[in-house]
Amino acid sequence: MADSPTLHAVIFRIGALNCAAPAGIVREILPRLDATRIPGVGQAVEGLVNVRGTLLTVLDGHVLLQQPRREEDEGAIIVVEVGGRRYGLGVGQVVDFLEVPAHAVAERAELPGIDPRLVKAVGIRDGAHFIVLDIDALVAPIIGS
Repeated sequence: MADSPTLHAVIFRIGALNCAAPAGIVREILPRLDATRIPGVGQAVEGLVNVRGTLLTVLDGHVLLQQPRREEDEGAIIVVEVGGRRYGLGVGQVVDFLEVPAHAVAERAELPGIDPRLVKAVGIRDGAHFIVLDIDALVAPIIGS
């Protein structure tokens, strides 16, 4: 991450965490859609949504990161590409698109309350820290990668 002169990322909130996903894997951002539950799947899978005729599996970021939902968040779905397939990541709120210099991002760090294997890096924006999530590691237990 530090080799790149600039990090481009989508910043979003999951519970009390300010998170980021590299812009290169984000395909689109959708408003919160009601997902149809899939019988027999874990709580981390919200279900399926129909996006312009294509079914999209939506994963619940709150369950994956063990964060409580905040009432004031309207919710959104960030469509990410992982292993050549698209998945939706349910988040509390999309905050911004971010472009930060590499020196504002430090490699993975241990953070209280979050599995360090899910963190690629930690950055700072307007004085507030954000976590660059390793989306592959986040969804791997669910999709079997």
